[in-house]
Amino acid sequence: MDLATLRDDLVEGLATPPKEVLHREDLVVAMRAVPRHAFVPGPDEAAYRDAPVEHAGTTVLAPSLVARLLEALAPATSDHVLVVGAGTGYTTALVAELVGAANVSAVDISRPLVLEARRNLAGTGYGEALVDCRDGVRGLEEYAPFDRILVEAAAVRPPRALLAQLAPDGRLVMPLGTRDQSLSVLDGPRATPEPVAPVRFKPLLVDGEQAGGIERNRTTREDLERHARAAERRRGWEQEWIDWDGRVVF
Repeated sequence: MDLATLRDDLVEGLATPPKEVLHREDLVVAMRAVPRHAFVPGPDEAAYRDAPVEHAGTTVLAPSLVARLLEALAPATSDHVLVVGAGTGYTTALVAELVGAANVSAVDISRPLVLEARRNLAGTGYGEALVDCRDGVRGLEEYAPFDRILVEAAAVRPPRALLAQLAPDGRLVMPLGTRDQSLSVLDGPRATPEPVAPVRFKPLLVDGEQAGGIERNRTTREDLERHARAAERRRGWEQEWIDWDGRVVF
């Protein structure tokens, strides 16, 4: 069986019971168009199983999970989109197919993965998508604002830098939580996260963290966040009063 047929069969399985996670027609078309085998290491045929693949410290998400993410993101044609966690580039390619490669930016904390994603995207016709090596919690400020931001890693709360880079009527989609995570949608920078479905993602990393040290990584990230918050609280007496009252929430 050729790869195009395997891809069609995969998409058909995602769009029909029992999975039925794929509803948007434009996303159906995009998933039929993007050659997943170009982004997944291993035998080409294996790329069309609905399964995640571990590679170089990252997870190439299962197609059904990618479908859930992009259904929640709901990008419109010509939206300016940021993908945090480029990985090998598969999700970025799908977004590029939906909105145009020139409208897509992606970041990843791993330089080898950034280089791999660039090669994969260029080799499949999506080379106009920008992929840069960045700390995902800081986003890509120089290209903001973004109409859509998709984060493929979990955090306790949405990073403030990403909220600041979201357009007023934009949407941010990311998993929130630690052990118990929910894929969540925020419509606008000040919106309350709305849970969509339970999920399980690796934590969002910051500069200097390695994929193998999850507990240390989480501690490092929380220390940085608390340090920043403490610095802000020292700017005014009213913030210190809140500290004394014992109502600060980290």
